[in-house]
Amino acid sequence: GGFVSGLMPASLGRHFAIQSAGILKFRLPEALQFKVVNRSGAVTLTAEFKGDRVMTQSVRWAILGAAKFAREHMGPAIHLARGAELSAIATRNATKAAPFQEFHPGIRVIDSYDAALADPDIDAIYIPLPNTMHAQWSMKVMDAGKHVLCEKPMTMQADEFDALIAKRDVTGLIAAEAYMIVHHPQWQRVKTLLADGAIGRLVHVDGAFSFDNSADTDNIRNQAALGGGGLRDIGVYTMGSVRFATGAEPEAVDARIEWQDGFDTFAHVTAQFPGFTYSAFTSTRMHPRQEMTFHGENGVIRLTTPFNAAVFGQAEVHLHRGLSVEVERFPSVKQYVNQVEAFCNSVTTGADYPCPLEFSQGTQAMMDRAFVAGGART
Repeated sequence: GGFVSGLMPASLGRHFAIQSAGILKFRLPEALQFKVVNRSGAVTLTAEFKGDRVMTQSVRWAILGAAKFAREHMGPAIHLARGAELSAIATRNATKAAPFQEFHPGIRVIDSYDAALADPDIDAIYIPLPNTMHAQWSMKVMDAGKHVLCEKPMTMQADEFDALIAKRDVTGLIAAEAYMIVHHPQWQRVKTLLADGAIGRLVHVDGAFSFDNSADTDNIRNQAALGGGGLRDIGVYTMGSVRFATGAEPEAVDARIEWQDGFDTFAHVTAQFPGFTYSAFTSTRMHPRQEMTFHGENGVIRLTTPFNAAVFGQAEVHLHRGLSVEVERFPSVKQYVNQVEAFCNSVTTGADYPCPLEFSQGTQAMMDRAFVAGGART
């Protein structure tokens, strides 16, 4: 996947080999800085020699902003992930960095987003900013020569992905929307069950995802100017998951949407896919619920906690055939950690990222059609 170059002691007058795990095979009692270059871009690493082995440091991450989601989920995930180092958080308010310092005392605080992008000791940027800022800052990150993992939705319209895809391809950087569910083995299992015909011909898919944040009026999900609303926040899951599990694209999309102050609080989206129908609702004004069901001629697959696994409840896949029910449980999976590890693997090895921008663009295109059908005020 790559080659190594760097500052080496003059006494080392020969070439050396690197294994895929990042282990250099020679004895040297000094530290060495070198650069791994592959088709996903360059990452500068520092190595520390121990006997005849040298292990590289991890991909160094910075977070733009001290968002609650970053504080509670993605910050800890980056900190825990193998191959990742949570190096810095960019925020003008140092007090907002304090919760991050509680679980990672060594994290640096950078006083501006631009400074984080210019920092030579940062390899990758995670963006949890308001929705309307996602595409702009993702482009800025790549312009700065860094890899980017951006919260969903990465864009406000599907055609905005074109520029991001073009920039990714030109730079060779890894750029992705943070769509964690595809990294959870329950969804990989569902995809396999459907492909293997475990429920026969798929006929219909049902989905539900709801919570009530009506009391949290300052939440960006309740602000139209910042790209708020239920579809952009959670509709990406009910729509994207069926696309991921089936590999199919909708032929027709319809929707009934309820609006409040310019953002959607309820959306019932229906669609015709090749060979099966789809119906799902999302709401930010209803009692919490989440569920996905795939109904076939010979059985039913039901996910009890399809999206917020280990938060809403335990992830389980129920396979109903006849009078029997087979239950697979996934009690200890950390899907956000899996997401970060997959991203770092793509950065360091050049492996294809499991959830490319083209997939995210397809989900956004389906959402765009739902907004049009539901009378979006754009």
